[in-house]
Amino acid sequence: MKKNGWKGFCKKLYKYRVFLLMLAPAVIYTLIFSYYPMTGIVMAFKKYSYAGGIWGSPWNGFDNFKFFFKSGQAGLVTRNTVLYNLAFIVINTTMQIAVAVLLTEIRNKHYRKITQSLMFLPYFISWVIVGVMAFNIFSSDYGFLNRLIETFGGTPIKFYTTPKAWPFILVFFNVWKGIGYGSVMYLAAIMGIDTSIYEAARIDGANAFQRIFKVTIPMIMPTTIILLLLSVGGIFKGNFDMFYNLVGSNGLLYNYTDVIDTLTFRALISSNDFGMSAAVGLYQSVLCFITVVIVNKLVGLYDKDYTLF
Repeated sequence: MKKNGWKGFCKKLYKYRVFLLMLAPAVIYTLIFSYYPMTGIVMAFKKYSYAGGIWGSPWNGFDNFKFFFKSGQAGLVTRNTVLYNLAFIVINTTMQIAVAVLLTEIRNKHYRKITQSLMFLPYFISWVIVGVMAFNIFSSDYGFLNRLIETFGGTPIKFYTTPKAWPFILVFFNVWKGIGYGSVMYLAAIMGIDTSIYEAARIDGANAFQRIFKVTIPMIMPTTIILLLLSVGGIFKGNFDMFYNLVGSNGLLYNYTDVIDTLTFRALISSNDFGMSAAVGLYQSVLCFITVVIVNKLVGLYDKDYTLF
């Protein structure tokens, strides 16, 4: 049986050799750049030194994790990371679906393409540029918004010393930058809906809003749930580029804007402790994995067809 099994396997390899050869670059790329770096997890349990490297550095158990949890900021940054990502997921998903639906309802093809292109444009703008834009809008001395407030006789708002304003600012820029790109998947899902369903709804007397909520939204629900599950997978990962470039090193805002990634970066810069950085990365990954498994299980209780695995 084993001999016949190997013969059959070898025959299949030979039969599909062209397809396997085409697949080989992607497999090799994934192994080298995705799986091999995972061996660096051992740094989380070592006292890293440049002389010893990853494999030659001495083991130190869970000491790298102790720094993070004894810093007094672990709970704060974990809470901030989760709450920001929850806000991003809920608001982005809602806005992206709304934009995709509205784009499909635009009958003028040229106007639809121009609108979609303009909404897609912010995705290609670097967070460094966005940070400069935010400063020119909210700065106390030079900001456009404060100059506008003064023009109408109001008192300028010191945004960079007002922590409570920044959750709204960060959510706004996150939505603004990602709404065009994020709506593409939903737009593709909507375009894949059989037009005969819409025609049947029109014959039954359904208006535009009824067609959206009775046909479009239910039909794209599988795509929506899969994208939500993928988003939940990064719920403990902060968008470092956004937080660092918009907030920078402004300690007055840390209680409302500090996330796991920015805290780790500052600790790494100040102490060059690569082991601690690896430990925090492992902490994030484990929490993300647990979250995905739990959410996927809950989705499976609702409908097994919508689960990832």
